[in-house]
Amino acid sequence: MKKDFWIHLKDKTIELLKSAHFWTALILIGMFGALIVNIVYFVAHNSYDVISDEHNPRQALLAHQNIRGNIASNDGSILAATNVSGNTETRIYPYGDLFAHVVGFSTMGKTGIENMMNMNLITSNASLSSKVDNDISKSKDRGDSVITTLDIELQKTAYDAIGYYKGAVVVSEVKTGKILAMVSKPCFDPNNIEEEWEDIVNDTKTAKLVNRATQGLYPPGSTFKILDLLEYVKEHPDNYENYGYQCNGRFNYDGRKITCFHGSVHGYQTLRSSFALSCNCSFANIGTTVDRKAFSETLKEMLFDSALPLDIEYSKSHTPITAEAEDWEVVQGSIGQGKTSVTPIHMNMITSCIANKGVLMKPMFVERIENSDGNIMKTYTPEVYKALTDEKSAAVVADYMRSVVTSGTATVLKAATYTSAGKTGSAEADSSGTSHAWFTGFAPYEDPEIAVTIIIEGAGTGGSYAVPMAKRIFDCYFEEKSQE
Repeated sequence: MKKDFWIHLKDKTIELLKSAHFWTALILIGMFGALIVNIVYFVAHNSYDVISDEHNPRQALLAHQNIRGNIASNDGSILAATNVSGNTETRIYPYGDLFAHVVGFSTMGKTGIENMMNMNLITSNASLSSKVDNDISKSKDRGDSVITTLDIELQKTAYDAIGYYKGAVVVSEVKTGKILAMVSKPCFDPNNIEEEWEDIVNDTKTAKLVNRATQGLYPPGSTFKILDLLEYVKEHPDNYENYGYQCNGRFNYDGRKITCFHGSVHGYQTLRSSFALSCNCSFANIGTTVDRKAFSETLKEMLFDSALPLDIEYSKSHTPITAEAEDWEVVQGSIGQGKTSVTPIHMNMITSCIANKGVLMKPMFVERIENSDGNIMKTYTPEVYKALTDEKSAAVVADYMRSVVTSGTATVLKAATYTSAGKTGSAEADSSGTSHAWFTGFAPYEDPEIAVTIIIEGAGTGGSYAVPMAKRIFDCYFEEKSQE
């Protein structure tokens, strides 16, 4: 009896497997399962991106239904808010042009944090009681508030330090990636953006709308020597300190020449003194000795010609130094000239990476999201992007950056109550000989907390112009910290 049962079952199974209906049903079940998995994945990972797309009509609906939420500094001070008078809603910026580029604006398009966090600002997670009260009074619900990482005092100090110059400043926390200050000049008052729109967009000379901190592309000048040094140390881990070069003020190569700034003659230079004194001839020489393919890979690892881990609008940095590059391009590129270009935010990320033992933290602009009742909806935590270089090489570069302060071109910082490290740069802006002034560095040297990067257009040397500005920012940070 049992044998007959199993024979019957076997026959039926074979018959079922031969049935087209069975396979059709199985395929449909599989497709349905795949659809369910795709929907679950979409909800978990991609739904916010789709809803946040500026072309999604749901955004316009939410913006109409809710009052746009506030943007605040890290201490809760209001940086952007919506004033309601009758049926009129007006976006106001209490600090005027101070946070113009990083906070951005929400009319005439959206920029900065206004753009980055748009969905949060137009979405209301107000409590049920608040929504009931608003419904009874026929009022709109308030959108959620964005609490940023921005520090008002550091922002003011950076803004004042630039003064009337064109340029940019980025201040970040090394170990968290938090952006504490971001200034771009010339700037504009977002309170008047609609009235002044035509004048601003037609003023191509000043390019006020460009956030120079993230979108401005500049020749890095001698700040690029951080990367030259990194590559040289990686290629000569056991004998890099044996390097020597006799500088006579000119480096001739293939009928062309490189000179040290203002014709300086540095004499015999070690690798450390070459870096501290920013000897162009010595680093042009280094550029001819490094392995071109390896250097190209190092630059890729340091995010040149690559996407940056940024949610705000930015430009990609570029270098012509590749495995196939012409010799002169490498020589020029080694001193940060030629076709090499970099944004201040990228240079700040490189500096933070060196200060943080080779590890780059993803830049953070937002601490948390709160609803209109002040309840926390979401908290953002520091996130490791990835290690851009090894810890040992980063430590050597950081040590050499310390020498720039103790015995090189940034000795203005030497007398400070805190220790610091950095690199200056004087990048030729055009054929007229005008130079952009650079400084990028971190403090304290022993246990880095903040990184400061400054570019001042057409000012002159980094040591004379950018370093004193950096000192004002470092001073402000440590003074604030002492009062906590």
